[in-house]
Amino acid sequence: MRKAFAYGGIAASVILVAFGIGAIVIGVNGYNTVRDEISAQNITATDDAAELTDGALQPGQAITTGAEARAFADVMEHHTLEATEGKRYAEMGRFLTPSGTDTSDEALAAKGPNGQPVENGLRNMWVTETALTTALNTSYFAERVAYFSIVMGIALLLTGIGFLVLTLGGALGWVALPSRSKEIHTASAAT
Repeated sequence: MRKAFAYGGIAASVILVAFGIGAIVIGVNGYNTVRDEISAQNITATDDAAELTDGALQPGQAITTGAEARAFADVMEHHTLEATEGKRYAEMGRFLTPSGTDTSDEALAAKGPNGQPVENGLRNMWVTETALTTALNTSYFAERVAYFSIVMGIALLLTGIGFLVLTLGGALGWVALPSRSKEIHTASAAT
């Protein structure tokens, strides 16, 4: 029975070590992928980035990490709010009137050369801004998940190694486990 527990302990330890190594490899791969993909976009911070991010970004700085991407998403949102005079997507009309104000009433909208209502370009700007900032924020999240995977992999690896040491120590007699037969023999000798 003792051998079965030893083999079971060794198998569990090997599995934990394998999962730990796998999680570390996946985490490192994810981390590198996120950084490579962000760098490939050639995004650079705007002239007002230092002011808008409390110094987290500097003007002209290349955006190469998840944290920098998240900070740049805030810069983009600020610029979009400036362009739309503080209005967000849901607060703006779909169309423009002949005087240039926004409206969602198609009848009040200015008509283009094709007779269709003129779309509100600033509202459409929000669609683009939301798509881009979502991608930037997702890269920040993906980088954090990669960190988590690496940390969990290290924890699994260390746990597996610890279990292996305890299992081998018990199986090979490195750890002195009390023997039940000695306890019984000692008890009967005392009587």
